[in-house]
Amino acid sequence: MQVNFLIAGMQKGGTTALDRFLRAHDDLCLPCRKEVHFFDDEKVNWSAPDYSQYHDFYPEKKDNQTQNAARLVGDITPIYSYWAPCAERIKAYNPQMKIILCLRDPVERAYSHWEMEVSRKAERLKFRAAIREGRDRIAKSNNTQHGCHRVFSYVERGFYALQIKRLRAYFPHHQFLYLENRNMKEDLPGTLDQICDFLGVKRFGIYPANETILPTRKRLDLGQIKAEDAAYLAGLYNNDTRETARLTGLDLSHYQSWT
Repeated sequence: MQVNFLIAGMQKGGTTALDRFLRAHDDLCLPCRKEVHFFDDEKVNWSAPDYSQYHDFYPEKKDNQTQNAARLVGDITPIYSYWAPCAERIKAYNPQMKIILCLRDPVERAYSHWEMEVSRKAERLKFRAAIREGRDRIAKSNNTQHGCHRVFSYVERGFYALQIKRLRAYFPHHQFLYLENRNMKEDLPGTLDQICDFLGVKRFGIYPANETILPTRKRLDLGQIKAEDAAYLAGLYNNDTRETARLTGLDLSHYQSWT
Protein backbone atom coordinates (compact mmCIF):
# COMPACT_ATOMS: atom_id res chain seq x y z
CA MET A 1 0.00 0.00 0.00
CA GLN A 2 0.99 3.64 -0.32
CA VAL A 3 -0.47 6.89 0.96
CA ASN A 4 -1.64 8.92 -2.04
CA PHE A 5 -2.64 12.28 -0.60
CA LEU A 6 -2.04 14.54 2.36
CA ILE A 7 -3.93 17.35 3.96
CA ALA A 8 -0.66 18.86 5.13
CA GLY A 9 -1.78 22.18 6.62
CA MET A 10 -2.56 24.51 7.99
CA GLN A 11 -3.10 23.92 11.69
CA LYS A 12 -6.42 25.50 12.78
CA GLY A 13 -7.42 25.74 9.12
CA GLY A 14 -10.35 23.33 9.32
CA THR A 15 -8.48 20.05 9.00
CA THR A 16 -10.32 18.38 11.89
CA ALA A 17 -13.63 19.04 10.15
CA LEU A 18 -12.28 17.78 6.82
CA ASP A 19 -11.09 14.61 8.50
CA ARG A 20 -14.65 13.97 9.72
CA PHE A 21 -16.22 14.83 6.35
CA LEU A 22 -13.83 12.80 4.17
CA ARG A 23 -14.27 9.68 6.29
CA ALA A 24 -17.81 9.55 4.91
CA HIS A 25 -16.51 9.01 1.34
CA ASP A 26 -16.48 5.38 0.17
CA ASP A 27 -13.46 5.81 -2.11
CA LEU A 28 -11.14 7.30 0.51
CA CYS A 29 -9.22 5.40 3.17
CA LEU A 30 -8.02 7.38 6.18
CA PRO A 31 -5.92 6.16 9.12
CA CYS A 32 -7.19 4.88 12.43
CA ARG A 33 -6.76 8.39 13.85
CA LYS A 34 -6.29 11.93 12.60
CA GLU A 35 -2.75 13.32 12.70
CA VAL A 36 -0.54 10.26 12.62
CA HIS A 37 2.58 12.51 12.75
CA PHE A 38 4.80 10.19 10.75
CA PHE A 39 6.84 12.60 8.63
CA ASP A 40 7.50 14.93 11.57
CA ASP A 41 8.51 12.07 13.89
CA GLU A 42 12.14 12.68 14.81
CA LYS A 43 12.48 9.20 16.32
CA VAL A 44 12.26 7.62 12.85
CA ASN A 45 15.57 6.69 11.25
CA TRP A 46 15.22 8.95 8.23
CA SER A 47 18.33 7.58 6.56
CA ALA A 48 16.45 4.26 6.20
CA PRO A 49 12.82 4.77 7.28
CA ASP A 50 10.62 1.80 8.06
CA TYR A 51 7.41 2.71 6.26
CA SER A 52 5.61 -0.28 7.76
CA GLN A 53 5.36 1.85 10.92
CA TYR A 54 3.44 4.39 8.84
CA HIS A 55 1.23 1.81 7.17
CA ASP A 56 0.29 0.30 10.52
CA PHE A 57 -2.04 3.28 10.96
CA TYR A 58 -4.15 1.81 8.10
CA PRO A 59 -5.23 -1.63 9.36
CA GLU A 60 -8.31 -1.69 7.12
CA LYS A 61 -6.23 -1.13 4.01
CA LYS A 62 -3.55 -3.64 4.98
CA ASP A 63 -5.99 -6.37 5.96
CA ASN A 64 -8.18 -6.05 2.86
CA GLN A 65 -5.74 -5.31 0.05
CA THR A 66 -7.90 -6.72 -2.75
CA GLN A 67 -11.19 -5.29 -1.56
CA ASN A 68 -9.76 -1.82 -0.98
CA ALA A 69 -7.26 -1.66 -3.83
CA ALA A 70 -9.12 1.17 -5.59
CA ARG A 71 -9.45 3.36 -2.51
CA LEU A 72 -7.15 6.35 -2.23
CA VAL A 73 -5.20 6.49 1.01
CA GLY A 74 -4.89 9.80 2.84
CA ASP A 75 -3.17 11.33 5.86
CA ILE A 76 -4.44 14.49 7.57
CA THR A 77 -1.57 15.90 9.65
CA PRO A 78 -1.40 19.71 9.41
CA ILE A 79 2.05 20.12 10.94
CA TYR A 80 3.60 18.67 7.78
CA SER A 81 3.53 22.06 6.06
CA TYR A 82 5.28 23.75 8.99
CA TRP A 83 7.83 21.14 10.12
CA ALA A 84 10.80 21.94 7.91
CA PRO A 85 12.16 18.45 7.03
CA CYS A 86 8.76 17.00 6.09
CA ALA A 87 8.82 18.06 2.44
CA GLU A 88 11.96 16.11 1.64
CA ARG A 89 10.77 13.08 3.62
CA ILE A 90 7.40 13.06 1.86
CA LYS A 91 9.09 13.31 -1.55
CA ALA A 92 11.31 10.32 -0.72
CA TYR A 93 8.21 8.32 0.26
CA ASN A 94 5.96 9.23 -2.69
CA PRO A 95 7.06 11.74 -5.36
CA GLN A 96 3.50 11.67 -6.78
CA MET A 97 1.88 12.68 -3.49
CA LYS A 98 -1.09 15.01 -3.86
CA ILE A 99 -1.04 17.77 -1.25
CA ILE A 100 -3.99 19.80 0.02
CA LEU A 101 -3.43 22.98 2.02
CA CYS A 102 -6.29 24.68 3.87
CA LEU A 103 -5.51 28.34 4.49
CA ARG A 104 -7.11 30.58 7.10
CA ASP A 105 -6.70 34.25 7.91
CA PRO A 106 -3.34 34.04 9.72
CA VAL A 107 -4.48 36.48 12.41
CA GLU A 108 -7.51 34.33 13.23
CA ARG A 109 -5.34 31.22 12.97
CA ALA A 110 -2.83 32.56 15.50
CA TYR A 111 -5.51 33.46 18.03
CA SER A 112 -7.28 30.12 17.60
CA HIS A 113 -3.95 28.34 18.08
CA TRP A 114 -3.30 30.29 21.29
CA GLU A 115 -6.84 29.53 22.55
CA MET A 116 -6.20 25.83 21.98
CA GLU A 117 -2.92 25.80 23.89
CA VAL A 118 -4.39 27.80 26.78
CA SER A 119 -7.34 25.41 26.91
CA ARG A 120 -4.88 22.50 27.03
CA LYS A 121 -2.99 24.30 29.84
CA ALA A 122 0.17 24.33 27.72
CA GLU A 123 0.31 28.15 27.58
CA ARG A 124 0.33 30.68 30.42
CA LEU A 125 1.19 33.88 28.55
CA LYS A 126 -1.48 36.33 27.50
CA PHE A 127 -1.94 36.53 23.74
CA ARG A 128 -0.32 39.97 23.56
CA ALA A 129 2.88 38.64 25.10
CA ALA A 130 2.79 35.30 23.30
CA ILE A 131 2.93 36.94 19.85
CA ARG A 132 5.61 39.46 20.80
CA GLU A 133 8.34 38.59 23.32
CA GLY A 134 6.92 35.09 23.60
CA ARG A 135 8.33 34.30 20.17
CA ASP A 136 11.81 34.21 21.72
CA ARG A 137 10.86 30.87 23.26
CA ILE A 138 11.17 29.19 19.88
CA ALA A 139 14.85 30.08 19.60
CA LYS A 140 15.61 29.29 23.25
CA SER A 141 13.52 26.17 23.89
CA ASN A 142 15.10 22.72 24.09
CA ASN A 143 11.95 21.48 22.36
CA THR A 144 12.66 23.48 19.20
CA GLN A 145 13.85 21.35 16.29
CA HIS A 146 14.74 22.50 12.78
CA GLY A 147 13.75 26.00 13.87
CA CYS A 148 10.20 24.78 14.58
CA HIS A 149 8.25 24.56 17.83
CA ARG A 150 5.10 22.48 18.10
CA VAL A 151 3.33 24.62 20.72
CA PHE A 152 4.46 28.25 20.72
CA SER A 153 4.52 28.80 16.95
CA TYR A 154 1.44 31.07 16.90
CA VAL A 155 3.05 33.64 14.62
CA GLU A 156 5.42 31.41 12.65
CA ARG A 157 2.77 29.05 11.30
CA GLY A 158 0.98 31.99 9.70
CA PHE A 159 3.76 32.67 7.20
CA TYR A 160 2.14 30.54 4.53
CA ALA A 161 4.26 31.55 1.53
CA LEU A 162 7.39 30.26 3.22
CA GLN A 163 5.77 26.89 3.84
CA ILE A 164 4.32 26.65 0.34
CA LYS A 165 7.66 27.47 -1.28
CA ARG A 166 9.38 24.82 0.81
CA LEU A 167 6.89 22.20 -0.39
CA ARG A 168 6.98 23.47 -3.97
CA ALA A 169 10.74 22.93 -4.02
CA TYR A 170 9.96 19.19 -3.98
CA PHE A 171 6.59 18.88 -5.72
CA PRO A 172 5.19 20.41 -8.93
CA HIS A 173 2.35 22.92 -8.89
CA HIS A 174 -0.24 20.49 -10.30
CA GLN A 175 0.07 18.24 -7.24
CA PHE A 176 -1.33 20.95 -4.96
CA LEU A 177 -4.85 22.02 -4.09
CA TYR A 178 -5.24 25.25 -2.12
CA LEU A 179 -8.42 25.82 -0.13
CA GLU A 180 -9.55 28.77 1.95
CA ASN A 181 -11.20 28.17 5.30
CA ARG A 182 -13.89 30.81 4.82
CA ASN A 183 -15.03 29.22 1.55
CA MET A 184 -15.31 25.84 3.25
CA LYS A 185 -17.59 27.32 5.89
CA GLU A 186 -19.73 29.16 3.35
CA ASP A 187 -19.90 26.40 0.71
CA LEU A 188 -18.96 22.99 2.06
CA PRO A 189 -20.38 21.03 -0.92
CA GLY A 190 -18.34 23.16 -3.31
CA THR A 191 -15.18 22.60 -1.28
CA LEU A 192 -15.75 18.85 -1.10
CA ASP A 193 -16.34 18.80 -4.87
CA GLN A 194 -12.97 20.53 -5.35
CA ILE A 195 -11.26 17.90 -3.21
CA CYS A 196 -12.94 14.99 -4.99
CA ASP A 197 -12.13 16.38 -8.44
CA PHE A 198 -8.52 16.98 -7.41
CA LEU A 199 -8.15 13.44 -6.10
CA GLY A 200 -9.97 11.92 -9.07
CA VAL A 201 -12.77 10.26 -7.12
CA LYS A 202 -16.52 10.57 -7.54
CA ARG A 203 -18.26 13.45 -5.78
CA PHE A 204 -20.35 12.91 -2.68
CA GLY A 205 -23.84 11.62 -3.32
CA ILE A 206 -25.03 12.99 0.00
CA TYR A 207 -22.95 15.76 1.52
CA PRO A 208 -22.16 15.63 5.24
CA ALA A 209 -23.73 18.31 7.40
CA ASN A 210 -21.58 21.42 7.75
CA GLU A 211 -20.65 21.76 11.39
CA THR A 212 -17.87 23.26 13.47
CA ILE A 213 -15.66 20.49 14.83
CA LEU A 214 -12.95 21.43 17.33
CA PRO A 215 -10.05 19.16 18.33
CA THR A 216 -10.02 20.59 21.86
CA ARG A 217 -12.82 21.87 24.08
CA LYS A 218 -12.16 25.61 24.14
CA ARG A 219 -12.29 27.70 27.27
CA LEU A 220 -15.18 30.15 27.04
CA ASP A 221 -13.63 32.97 29.07
CA LEU A 222 -10.84 33.98 26.68
CA GLY A 223 -12.79 36.63 24.80
CA GLN A 224 -11.99 37.99 21.36
CA ILE A 225 -8.71 39.11 19.86
CA LYS A 226 -7.91 42.75 20.65
CA ALA A 227 -7.77 45.17 17.75
CA GLU A 228 -4.21 46.26 18.49
CA ASP A 229 -2.97 42.66 18.49
CA ALA A 230 -4.82 41.87 15.27
CA ALA A 231 -3.38 44.94 13.56
CA TYR A 232 0.11 44.05 14.80
CA LEU A 233 -0.12 40.55 13.32
CA ALA A 234 -1.66 41.74 10.06
CA GLY A 235 1.30 44.07 9.64
CA LEU A 236 3.72 41.19 10.15
CA TYR A 237 1.89 39.06 7.60
CA ASN A 238 1.29 41.74 4.96
CA ASN A 239 4.08 40.81 2.53
CA ASP A 240 3.67 37.09 3.09
CA THR A 241 -0.07 37.31 2.40
CA ARG A 242 0.60 39.03 -0.94
CA GLU A 243 3.06 36.31 -1.88
CA THR A 244 0.69 33.56 -0.73
CA ALA A 245 -2.05 34.98 -2.95
CA ARG A 246 0.35 34.98 -5.91
CA LEU A 247 1.46 31.40 -5.28
CA THR A 248 -2.02 29.97 -4.74
CA GLY A 249 -4.18 32.12 -6.99
CA LEU A 250 -6.59 32.64 -4.09
CA ASP A 251 -8.21 35.96 -3.27
CA LEU A 252 -6.85 36.67 0.20
CA SER A 253 -7.65 40.37 0.31
CA HIS A 254 -9.88 39.87 3.36
CA TYR A 255 -6.80 38.87 5.38
CA GLN A 256 -5.90 42.55 5.53
CA SER A 257 -9.21 43.67 7.02
CA TRP A 258 -7.52 44.03 10.43
CA THR A 259 -5.30 46.93 9.38
